[in-house]
Amino acid sequence: MRAGRRWRFVSAVIVASTSILACGGNPPDKEIQQAQTAVDAARATGAERYAKDDFSASTDALKNAHAAVEARDYRLALNYALEARDRAEAAARDAADRKATARSNADRALRNAALALVDIRAKLKSAQATQKPLRVLNAARSAAADGENHVQEARAAFEREDYPKVLEILAAPAARLRESIRDLDGSNASQTKRSR
Repeated sequence: MRAGRRWRFVSAVIVASTSILACGGNPPDKEIQQAQTAVDAARATGAERYAKDDFSASTDALKNAHAAVEARDYRLALNYALEARDRAEAAARDAADRKATARSNADRALRNAALALVDIRAKLKSAQATQKPLRVLNAARSAAADGENHVQEARAAFEREDYPKVLEILAAPAARLRESIRDLDGSNASQTKRSR
């Protein structure tokens, strides 16, 4: 019987030590703090908007790390904390790249709209001198006024770094400006043919 008691004691010690090792000893506070710092940095780069999937995954992993600490499963908490940090760092990199691309696209759209406004103003001046049809002139004036308002609104969005909004604001007015410029050019061509 003594051998049976020893065997039970040894088995209990093995089970207890395995349980202690499985818990990992101490909570991974350092890794969770690193993950939180990485999530905050990703948020600052605009990851919530420009890298939604990775950012969301990083915040979910961080929440899971905290939940695992509360459940005293420190190994799982460590895994979640490391995942949160890695996903947040990836989100920050992706967000920076996508934000730079969005900024470039918004800047190009603003420049193109400003050039279209300059072009339509010049064509309106020459069209007024050559007595273009009133319908074409009024449509071009309306498109120019509308375009100027939208360009100002888009510049304000650009200053707020809301680059997708810039593209949204300028889409319809830019098309209307191009159409009015074509109409002015078309009426120029038809008047040139008539004068010959």
